[in-house]
Amino acid sequence: QVQLVESGGGLVQAGGSLRLSCAASGRTFSMYHMGWFRQAPGKEREFVAAIIWSGSTTYYADSVKGRFTISRDNAKNTVYLQMNSLKSEDTAVYYCAGRQISSPSYGSSWYRSASAFGSWGQGTQVTVSS
Repeated sequence: QVQLVESGGGLVQAGGSLRLSCAASGRTFSMYHMGWFRQAPGKEREFVAAIIWSGSTTYYADSVKGRFTISRDNAKNTVYLQMNSLKSEDTAVYYCAGRQISSPSYGSSWYRSASAFGSWGQGTQVTVSS
């Protein structure tokens, strides 16, 4: 499994921006679909965004669509989450996750399910003050 390390979290005022990065170890990063999930205190982990191995297709939760952008640089083994127009409800620990492209089928909405991803980072805290 690929090893993942997130960075870029912090404290920001509502309306501000942050860019999260997730660096992957190993030389097989391009064989992974990547996702971002988040978990707020007392809530379940939820899907935020995902990007397939080539970067040609992206998916977003309705709550972040139009505000967040996921991208990847396979040459740098890194996936990014650009977060704009942040709201207090975006406050959470953000996790990077990886799913091997050779993994068994998980249905057409695989990207929404945390269980479909086999590799996880340690998380980075994002706090949005109102």
